Amino acid sequence: PDPAPAVVPYQGTRRSREEESGRTMGNLPSMPTQLSEEEERSVLDYDVSVKGIAALIRQCAENKERRVVIMAGAGISVSAGIPDFRSPGTGLYDNLQKYNLPQAEAIFDIDYFQETPEAFCALAKEMWPDNFKPTPTHHFIKLLEDKGVLMRCYTQNIDTLERAAGISSDKVVEAHGSFAEAHCIKCKAEYPQKWVRSQIMQDIIPRCIECTTPAGGVGVGGYTPSAGGESRCGGLVKPDIVFFGENLPQRFHELRKGDLNQAKVLIVIGTSLSVAPFADLIHDAGDLCARLLINMNQVGGRDHAGKGFRFDCHDNYRDAALLGPCDDAVRALCDELGWRDELEALITKGNGDGDELEDLEGGAGGAGGAAEVAAAEA
Repeated sequence: PDPAPAVVPYQGTRRSREEESGRTMGNLPSMPTQLSEEEERSVLDYDVSVKGIAALIRQCAENKERRVVIMAGAGISVSAGIPDFRSPGTGLYDNLQKYNLPQAEAIFDIDYFQETPEAFCALAKEMWPDNFKPTPTHHFIKLLEDKGVLMRCYTQNIDTLERAAGISSDKVVEAHGSFAEAHCIKCKAEYPQKWVRSQIMQDIIPRCIECTTPAGGVGVGGYTPSAGGESRCGGLVKPDIVFFGENLPQRFHELRKGDLNQAKVLIVIGTSLSVAPFADLIHDAGDLCARLLINMNQVGGRDHAGKGFRFDCHDNYRDAALLGPCDDAVRALCDELGWRDELEALITKGNGDGDELEDLEGGAGGAGGAAEVAAAEA
């Protein structure tokens, strides 16, 4: 095992209601709890700590309850060599000047893409090598599935490393899409990932070739258009990642409420919680769901409406945090769970010599590029 991880457990200290009568925290109003003291105690027995949450996860494993939900962001893929978006100096948005964008976010804006697809395609080429492998954090999520406690992993990431780690497809919701599939944004014709990658690597803007190849003919890259003769499409072909201005996948909306209402533990890993509606998942968790933040910095704190983590609030009965690199933090959590050796075995197996990632279309997935691409829905 590696040396002790450089992570800092962090949680607020809950005071009694008598001590806190009339108290406010900074500029935030004192929010009266909607639960009885007995209900609050039932979550973590007021052990609002990583140790307390680890005990609850072990209890789920013992009872064979799939009640753990993951919210994953770009931070879990950083150690694979994929930059996150918002880290000062190293994040993707700080390093896009060469594309002469009106603003950094424009590279993932659907309107800008339609006007200037060259910028996104250049970035996709730069960040679409096939040599990324899952990180220890991806293997930790797989371990949760193997232990029979993972209900769902909601990921902002488009790199498909959850697939590469072997997490079952029904357990993963790629909230912001991925590079695994692609469609024409005009006629919605589906294109194979291999063809799109081939075009981008040749510095060719992928366009719908339904308009240039008669039915039955073989088009560019071996793609064969559908029956019906030559059409008049010519639209841009884009990987199925969600741009600003586009809706999130229907599956995200179909599963979020039911999953979060049933969850006993929500683990939020490596995300700035800056982009809705993904960030709103923390508010969907039921009042009896314990929540753990694993991140470099504390994010998602309670706002003036009373929503968010309660780290610094007197009425915190369920929110804890591990602040530090994601991989170090999940190792620390596995130490508490007693699962460290099993995690390290998965990591060793996943990074074995000679192992190669399968093609994205086969379901395992090489890396797709930067993570946490997102769209606030209209």
